[in-house]
Amino acid sequence: MTTASLVLQKRHLEAITALILRPDGTERAAYVLCGQSVISSDPWDRRAHIKLLSREVIAIPETEVLSASDSHVSWKTDSFVRALGRARAENLVVAVVHSHPGGSAKFSEQDDLNEPDLWQLAANRNGSGALIASLVINGVGGIAGRLWLGQKHPEPFRNILVAGEAFELHFDGRGAGTVPEDFQRQSLAFGAALGQDLAKLRIGVVGCGGTGSATAMLLARLGVGHLVLFDDDVVERTNLNRLHGAKRSDADAMAPKVDVVARSITELGLGCRVSKVKAWVGDPAGRDALKSCDVIFGCTDDHDGRALLNRFAYFYLTPIIDMGLWIEVSKETPPRLLVCDGRVTVLAPDHTCLLCRGTITSVAARDEALRRSNPAEYDRRKRSAYVADEGEPAPAVVTFTTEVAAMAVEELVGRLQGFRRPVANRVRKFQAMQDKRPGAAPQPHCKVCNDEAVWGRGDIEPFLDRVG
Repeated sequence: MTTASLVLQKRHLEAITALILRPDGTERAAYVLCGQSVISSDPWDRRAHIKLLSREVIAIPETEVLSASDSHVSWKTDSFVRALGRARAENLVVAVVHSHPGGSAKFSEQDDLNEPDLWQLAANRNGSGALIASLVINGVGGIAGRLWLGQKHPEPFRNILVAGEAFELHFDGRGAGTVPEDFQRQSLAFGAALGQDLAKLRIGVVGCGGTGSATAMLLARLGVGHLVLFDDDVVERTNLNRLHGAKRSDADAMAPKVDVVARSITELGLGCRVSKVKAWVGDPAGRDALKSCDVIFGCTDDHDGRALLNRFAYFYLTPIIDMGLWIEVSKETPPRLLVCDGRVTVLAPDHTCLLCRGTITSVAARDEALRRSNPAEYDRRKRSAYVADEGEPAPAVVTFTTEVAAMAVEELVGRLQGFRRPVANRVRKFQAMQDKRPGAAPQPHCKVCNDEAVWGRGDIEPFLDRVG
């Protein structure tokens, strides 16, 4: 069985709404061209999954509308055939969206009768393996959708994520049911819907060190239903004072960090299903798990890992909440803190990427990739001063790493629940007890955050259009 979901860019939802929700209350329709993220095995339920990613909204010309009222709309299929041609040429999926201005966000019996014919037309045009999606939007912002895998096989979207400054989730049953006793006090602050959203979300944590372990534990305690942890490292003695859940016996046994953090989450007994990827985030073995995530927390301290996530956020419309801690100390004895800054940056379309902010550099990412893929060549180049020496380990303090993790998780809660305005880039200066919001515009040449052609592109070869 194949499941399905959809990510809609907020700007696309706004464009759709302007086209199909008319002042006169009549129904209208439009198309959305979507990229694809095909997942062979979801890390939690082991089922195949197809995630659609909105790329472009296409209006149906008024000259092709045959009739419309407050309860129906019909139009010529010429525009649909043209959209199917684009989809076949560019490996996209056509989503047909129409409005129920005064009704519910549910498919009608007439929709159930009409949409199989649209799939058959798509199959005649693009082959028997063609996919089409359908969406219905009502007058108060409700959205429902499904993916047609065949003429008799519509698969309801598991969830629809509208990604913009805020993160909006739409799924069947949202707002119904009762709050589990474990999270009742939290619901008194934020309401029941946040708990439902968190339970529905599939969230990745890349890096399980000081910030990553704290992030994972906070997410589990908030009620996140599905977590996947990425890390290829083991616990060492120097980790024990800040790696949440780690014990001396874990360091002695050189236990993988993902095992330690997963064990601690499971022991909480709060219902979080945790999966593990014992590999670097760019390892192809973890690609399905990465693509299965609705939101990802970047807790890695390497440029190459951040560079990959930096592209992933835009290609796959997956919000990345990246974090880091920067400490500089004097050479005195004892040392003085010269700089102690915690940073949280959100990566998504219409947000400036890490390269344009100067948080990472392509040179450092290249050197780290070489060290991983060809250690002998890396050592040779380091001796010849062609690559930078990594130097001494960076200072780290558990109170600061944990607070940065809390900042990042609060940004997720804020964007889901709306208790405060979203902040794209927050820097907490611990010494001055101040929060700064450094701005940065996309660089004109950037092929990530300043190139809408890659936003929602999804699966292509090579992965993320990265060579090497």
